[in-house]
Amino acid sequence: MKTAVKKNITETFKKLNEILDSFSDEELNQVPYQGSWTGGQTAQHIVMACSGYPKLFAGKTQKTIRKYDDNIAPLDALFLDFSTKMNAPDFLRPEQKNYSKSELKNELQRVESELLDGAENYDLTLTCLDFQVPGFENFTIFEWIHFALVHTQRHTYQLNSILKTLTKV
Repeated sequence: MKTAVKKNITETFKKLNEILDSFSDEELNQVPYQGSWTGGQTAQHIVMACSGYPKLFAGKTQKTIRKYDDNIAPLDALFLDFSTKMNAPDFLRPEQKNYSKSELKNELQRVESELLDGAENYDLTLTCLDFQVPGFENFTIFEWIHFALVHTQRHTYQLNSILKTLTKV
């Protein structure tokens, strides 16, 4: 299981980095259409949403009394339905500013490393008790990592859409 999780982490962040590399510095901070985030804000949102996992995994946990992956299908249904518009909670809304691609990539590398470390060094079947996503029960470490990945995949799709809008001829 750990090998498959680590492979999914690596592949998800590889695709994210590929699309980020496709943005020029100017495009990264350009609003593609009214009401949209810039590519830089989208990448910063991923950093914000996927940070803090080491503390969460090392925090209060308990043995899981259900299947460790019960929340995977609902997470996939929610985050991988690209036709559904979602609004980020206030604490995950990125600042409106010019973002540095290299700084974002460094932060995303840190996030990827932390997820890989978590996948390697923790019992993925334990339930984390220190934070809960509204509308869901407490996640296992496996589900938290999956949450980070499907959330990242959703925003990688969004980054592709932003870039296509900006580079239309």
